[in-house]
Amino acid sequence: MDILIVGCGIAGSALASFLLLDATDAQKKTMRITVLERAAELRPYGQNVDVRGYGVEMLRRLGLEAAVRASTTGEEGVQLVDAYHRVWAASEADKTGRVQTPTSDIEILRGRLAELCWQRSMQLSDACKAAGGHGITYVFGDSVASLEQVAAAAAADGGGGAKVRVRFARSGREQTYDVVVGADGSQSQTRRLAWGAAHEARAVRGLGVYGAFFSVPRQDHDTKWRKWFHTTGGRAVMLRPDARGERSTVFMTVMNSTDPRLPAAAALLRNHQRHDKAEESKALMREYFAGTGWETDRILRGMDDAHDFYYDALVQVKMERWSTGRVVLVGDAGYCASPMSGMGTTLALTGACALARALLRHQDAPERALAEYEAEMRPVAARSQRLAPGMPRLMHPQALWELLLLHGLLFLLKRSGVFALLAMFFGPPADKISLEQDSSVQ
Repeated sequence: MDILIVGCGIAGSALASFLLLDATDAQKKTMRITVLERAAELRPYGQNVDVRGYGVEMLRRLGLEAAVRASTTGEEGVQLVDAYHRVWAASEADKTGRVQTPTSDIEILRGRLAELCWQRSMQLSDACKAAGGHGITYVFGDSVASLEQVAAAAAADGGGGAKVRVRFARSGREQTYDVVVGADGSQSQTRRLAWGAAHEARAVRGLGVYGAFFSVPRQDHDTKWRKWFHTTGGRAVMLRPDARGERSTVFMTVMNSTDPRLPAAAALLRNHQRHDKAEESKALMREYFAGTGWETDRILRGMDDAHDFYYDALVQVKMERWSTGRVVLVGDAGYCASPMSGMGTTLALTGACALARALLRHQDAPERALAEYEAEMRPVAARSQRLAPGMPRLMHPQALWELLLLHGLLFLLKRSGVFALLAMFFGPPADKISLEQDSSVQ
């Protein structure tokens, strides 16, 4: 089987690793895995992500749990603050991993986790090559320009079964693959090419929230606690620790479905993939957050020099099918649950495991493999995409009375001890999912 994985993020590298971990010796000698990444190199920064519940089991299967735990940010929990730095409520991290509070027992920068997944895949690739297999080929700095499903007779190698002909954007070369996997995020180019632009409006469902991600230099008063600031007009800011204690990561969000500039700025930055196109997005963040109090003026100053600025709409991806022919989606590309779910990384790892197992079970019948993968992952994805009641509207108050109500409600919930109980019922369902439990296909 000749497999192209588009995207060298968490899902893409994990899928490559699971394929080699679970393959037989005979499969390793015949299977060819190529991972394609648009960026010229790995970017070991980015926002905080968490791994929860069944996702930790996936790390164990990959042999990565110890390395990931050694690279966590050490976040102690989340504190809700106001414009005058007053803390209205706090939720401590549950270090046992048994209760899914806003801060999990594994919090790590996305780029660092992707780097660890890539390093593990290279270790497995080297071992595979030493045993006579093909291992994994990584291609950086290129992307997919077109996808075409072709019958066997039309395929360049004339092999059995259908193929996918891929033309690469930068090199211009063409190659056919047995399976193409889109692991390229919620704004997946693979999905757009395989399903068509018209499908995007149905599949990508905005939450009315737009977010800017970047980091700023850490200051002495920044602690290991995540600070979450809310103000009127649907505006909120998170300030979170990194692993090295050198920078603090920022997540600024605006909930507004009437300002056309917010989606336009996201489309501009997304389509060009260039840092010099970020000024419009930054200007919007300055307009929305200037003078709102707390740490926002300092954060906006740091935003101007941020090398890792990223801005986009917060979305969920919901599709009737995650495969068409021999093209299939994994992780955010097929079933993004949004940053509000706390389930994105766990879903990416779980989906990678499920897809690898299915492909290896049915390497001579990829269409059957993709159908089984969907049957295994559908219940998991559906459960993970259910946001807590009121989200994201609850955490983006518009009027002053809504802001006061939010602070007062969370203050009372924390003082009464009900907050921990609510986390058990409405927190991310990472400890309630598993491929073995939720799957009807074994």
